[in-house]
Amino acid sequence: MTRVAVYSYAHSVTYVADNILKSLKEIIRQSGLNPEHLVGKWASTLNAIRIWIESGHLELVVLEIYHPKTDELITRWDLTIVYAWTSSDGSFWTDTEQLAYHVRKAGIPPEQARYRVLLQTKPDSPHVDGWSDTSYRSTSGMVRQSLGSTVEHSGLGAQGGYWRQDGC
Repeated sequence: MTRVAVYSYAHSVTYVADNILKSLKEIIRQSGLNPEHLVGKWASTLNAIRIWIESGHLELVVLEIYHPKTDELITRWDLTIVYAWTSSDGSFWTDTEQLAYHVRKAGIPPEQARYRVLLQTKPDSPHVDGWSDTSYRSTSGMVRQSLGSTVEHSGLGAQGGYWRQDGC
């Protein structure tokens, strides 16, 4: 019985990590941005997400879309990791329609916008090559919109949200 639960948790980690990245790619693509930067770092990002979910250290996956000249945040997408895995729940899904709706609602960033992916971990997380400490761009003057569950596999998943300018 333990082997089945271990296999199922490993399967859940893989499913959630893969679909978090696919969700980010869809947000980038539907925002009119070029996904090449994300695709070029796909293996490294997927590896880090998998390792830190498996160890229970990943808290948040962030996609910052910013203006390269002013370095100011245009919008930010958050995927908060939920660790409610259970071996008895066999549900799995990714709500790409919800993301598409909210990308349209958030508005298309300027053509010259850039983006980056940040992974927030708990203290004492395992080291993953290619990843180091950094800081977020300011969300001052912005409001966070919660989307609820975005990726789910047997209780392990991610809840989405995005930041928009206050008053939009």
